[in-house]
Amino acid sequence: MKRRSSLTETAHLLRIVTFVVVVAALYLGRSVFIPLALASLLSLLLGPVMTFLGKLRVPRVVAILVVGIALCGVAFSLAWKLSVEFTDLATQLPVYKTTLEEKIHSLGDLRSASLSKVSQTINELEKDLLKTSSGSAEETRTKRPPAPGSSPARPMAVEVVQSSNPLASLGSVLGYMESAGLVVIFTIFVLLEQEDLRNRFIYLSGGSRLKVMTQALDEATRRVQRYLFLQSAVNAIFGVIVGVGLYLIGIPDAWLWGLFAAILRFLPYVGAPAAAAVPILLSLAIFPGWGHTWGTMAFFFILEVIVANFAEPVLYGTQVGLSTLAILVAAVFWTLIWGFPGLILSTPLTVSLVVMGRYVPSLNFLKVLLGDEPEISRSDLYYQRLLASDQNEARQVLEQYLQGRSLEELYNDVLIPALGLVEHDRHRNELDEATLTFIMQSTREFIEELGDSGASAQDAEGAVDKHPEGSVVCLPARDEADELVGLLLSQLLQNDHFECRCVPVGTSEEMMSAIAEFHPDVVCISALPPFAIEYARNLYLKVRAKFPQLKIFICLWHFGGDLDKIHRRLRVVDGDSVLVKLPDVIQCVTGKTKPALQTVPASDDVLQTTQLPG
Repeated sequence: MKRRSSLTETAHLLRIVTFVVVVAALYLGRSVFIPLALASLLSLLLGPVMTFLGKLRVPRVVAILVVGIALCGVAFSLAWKLSVEFTDLATQLPVYKTTLEEKIHSLGDLRSASLSKVSQTINELEKDLLKTSSGSAEETRTKRPPAPGSSPARPMAVEVVQSSNPLASLGSVLGYMESAGLVVIFTIFVLLEQEDLRNRFIYLSGGSRLKVMTQALDEATRRVQRYLFLQSAVNAIFGVIVGVGLYLIGIPDAWLWGLFAAILRFLPYVGAPAAAAVPILLSLAIFPGWGHTWGTMAFFFILEVIVANFAEPVLYGTQVGLSTLAILVAAVFWTLIWGFPGLILSTPLTVSLVVMGRYVPSLNFLKVLLGDEPEISRSDLYYQRLLASDQNEARQVLEQYLQGRSLEELYNDVLIPALGLVEHDRHRNELDEATLTFIMQSTREFIEELGDSGASAQDAEGAVDKHPEGSVVCLPARDEADELVGLLLSQLLQNDHFECRCVPVGTSEEMMSAIAEFHPDVVCISALPPFAIEYARNLYLKVRAKFPQLKIFICLWHFGGDLDKIHRRLRVVDGDSVLVKLPDVIQCVTGKTKPALQTVPASDDVLQTTQLPG
């Protein structure tokens, strides 16, 4: 046991060390990894175009050249147009000076009296300082200069002025050009060797699990491509709307700022505010008054709220597979490591990691931490809320699952597995008596409430006047959990117009008396495996021996073992059957389907009764 614990701790420590090493490598090698990641992303974005050109029988090298020249032409044209626009804006600043001064004065009029006094005080202090400095300068000019070699009476202030270094600016520009060149070169080689690189990656990362890694890579590629396509479509529509809106407002060159907004919006969180900055500044400089400025700001704000909170969640939700918090954390993480390129790459990289976590067991924690699918099932969540004594949230779990589903699905998928968890923890002595009582009582109340709502719905439909189609008795094999499952089974059978009776937990004699008094057509023995199997076997043999004419179903709820073996173990005779799912029990009891009977030869020892344990 200690050895296993030490191995687990070593595995956890190894994971932490591996994570730290990987992050350090990504940070230190960012000058290579960033262009490579951008090239991979760009190659995925260009993948459909390359596929289309391939269908036209265009050679791959020619297709890459055509696409590259087209992209470079678009990039240079956009850069040239932006430089021209900013140059024109700089030359027209004196024209806009009057408008800006009027707006500044209007802001000054809105200042409160206290702010005006503070401003007046600051202005007076500035005047006093100017007088003092001018007087000192006049005094200095009237004095005789010190003799050569002598020290001045007062130390002279020395101001260090850093001159601009053109070489530093040139180096920065060359660095950006170098990174852009690496991205272009990597993209060309990735597109040329796409199949070969894919095969090498699958072989190196998958080893003997080629099928799993192929599925993982295909799904990651498909998800990222769909995300990029949808993001490009959303940003293009966003740019068109921005261009049209700015044109109606009266901003010059509205089409250019719309295109600029579509491109900048590829930057999560900061792209839209950056795209709105220039049109807002133009509205400040061009138009008198504040109407156009407020209109431009409101236009961008409302458009971004609609797109970010309504359009993108609907379109991206099934394609990205990330939780909202994971997207935000990934954006911060990759930005800290790689800067703005990391912000662009954050979502595609995180999507790839989540997909890998689905197929690689050692990376499963990535799917749990970053994925949008809840890893805890509804039955586990229901049980966990009751363990926390939160009855209201447990009820909400049931109500949310019931939306769009039937009561039978809720019982089969949530309550029965939850009761199985209760039995498992109870037999391991992990539940105290008070918690167990609270869970059982709460579940009983929920079942009764749901049954009352189902009965009310039947009353509204006028279905209560229908004659019963049969009678059923539900017997618990061992304890209260088996009884609760029998109670919900009785409810569902009553909804199908059967007369049902759920016998509470008691002695075998009390159960036999209930059967003799009720004269049912069918007896269902409710048992939650694995702990109630032997009890179910003994109870079944007793009922079969005393009431040989009855049809008996042994309900081993959600039993996952071999049914052939369990039939032999329970000594099920001809006409009876073992069922594991609630829908199957309903179907067989109501006669809508016939159970697959698996029998053993009847003999005297089969019908012999055994004493119930306890």
